[in-house]
Amino acid sequence: MNFPIRIYYENTDAGGVVYHSQYLNFFERARTEFLRSLSFSQESLLRDKIAFVVKKIEIDYKVPARLDDLLNVETTIIDIKKASILFQQKLLKDNLCLSEAKVLVACVDLNRMKPMAVPQEIYQAMQQAV
Repeated sequence: MNFPIRIYYENTDAGGVVYHSQYLNFFERARTEFLRSLSFSQESLLRDKIAFVVKKIEIDYKVPARLDDLLNVETTIIDIKKASILFQQKLLKDNLCLSEAKVLVACVDLNRMKPMAVPQEIYQAMQQAV
């Protein structure tokens, strides 16, 4: 799935270079939109006391993004297990990769704050998206 991102002043330092932490925000938005593209919303999951939380992230910053850039976050699933999903995400400007990350997300029961199985309908939809 692809998700467009525009770089605004709020995302940058005084030199117009994107803060490193903003990349995490861009990747988070794209994963949320990925879930939404499969017809699932974070809000409805939270009402059901289910959350997807980042367990581990590996990020590689290659080329800085800058003010006014129009970028694209490419999100793919590398692997899905009973209680976790491993995503590959790339921040692209045209075909140039500015940053890439592997993000391991765990499914959590918010009542117990413990890992739980990914809901079956989400698991099946993500399996088809692999």
